[in-house]
Amino acid sequence: MAEPVRVRRLTDQEGQKLQQIVHRGSASSVRYRRAMMLLASAGGNRVPVIAQLVQADEDTVRDVIHRFNQIGLACVDPQWAGGRPRLLSPDDEQFVVATATTRPVKLGQPFTSWSLRKLAAYLRRLDGRVIRIGREALRRLLGRRGVTFQRTRTWKQSPDPDRDVKLDRIEEVLDRFPQRVFAFDEFGPLGIRPTAGTAWAERGHPQRWPATYQRTHGIRYFHGCYSVGDDTLWGVNRRRKGATNTLAALKSIRAARPDGAPIYVIIDNLSAHKGAQIRTWAARHRVELCFTPTYASWANPIEAHFGPLRRFTIANSHHRNHTAQTRALHAYLRWRNTNARHPDVLATQRRERARVHSEKGLRWGGGPAYAV
Repeated sequence: MAEPVRVRRLTDQEGQKLQQIVHRGSASSVRYRRAMMLLASAGGNRVPVIAQLVQADEDTVRDVIHRFNQIGLACVDPQWAGGRPRLLSPDDEQFVVATATTRPVKLGQPFTSWSLRKLAAYLRRLDGRVIRIGREALRRLLGRRGVTFQRTRTWKQSPDPDRDVKLDRIEEVLDRFPQRVFAFDEFGPLGIRPTAGTAWAERGHPQRWPATYQRTHGIRYFHGCYSVGDDTLWGVNRRRKGATNTLAALKSIRAARPDGAPIYVIIDNLSAHKGAQIRTWAARHRVELCFTPTYASWANPIEAHFGPLRRFTIANSHHRNHTAQTRALHAYLRWRNTNARHPDVLATQRRERARVHSEKGLRWGGGPAYAV
């Protein structure tokens, strides 16, 4: 039987970049949906499930996955054909891109970054190679060549010496025992404050929430448990993270499979998740803790389902206190578990991957995508 179509193992940088696209949204719906397809495939979802999740044809999902495996993140950006013929030669375009991506101080300019106006003026003043191009044409050229104005960022790579071993184990249990795999993580902190969101309103008259500068209610953390096989999400709000609360969550997961057979819980490396008491209890009750590598908590399947949780219970809300917030959260959980495949749930997961790190277990890894 042919192997299912799936993305190759993501590098840390690729996983983080795809998370950024869905975390922050994108002006391009095509870019947003393609990133979601890749994250879902990296999380172990099969093509039919991904197609239903993003409301796309299965062949489209397969094409995106194959394209990513060939050229990497470049496949996320749509390539549109047509338009006015280019006035600059390919050599001139390459020179413009090289100049834009070179720090101005290296070219004798007294500033640390280019604006479009400064870059266009610099190109017009060059000796021996004058390139006349307007700011809008320059912006489009750079965008077409994959160069955009971005914040400078740092990067980090997982220093976990057992990184590949952990990822291999997560992949194995998701492939072999999906009905006995669970995921656990904390969602928060959840504060009490008016939170912006989206809602239908008359044009020019959006719903408004008051600003707040005094937050006297403290915070809570949602301790969430997710059954991969049953596609069921549950959990409770706690005042803080801690080994005691983690153990209580693991016991609720064990109670979901009371037959005594082994179960597998995917969990991150927070110190409250791996104390001696927890490890002893897990060994005694046939619970295998599958830890995600350091800096790779996005490998946890539950992360995909925190986005809709935020959208339905936090965004566009003004809860009076934590009791009201918790009631809203559990009301959504009851509805969500009853309508796990409802089109609105799937649509919300597409949009709300603005907070979803879901990649349920397929393969990630490698060194930095670029030198720094």
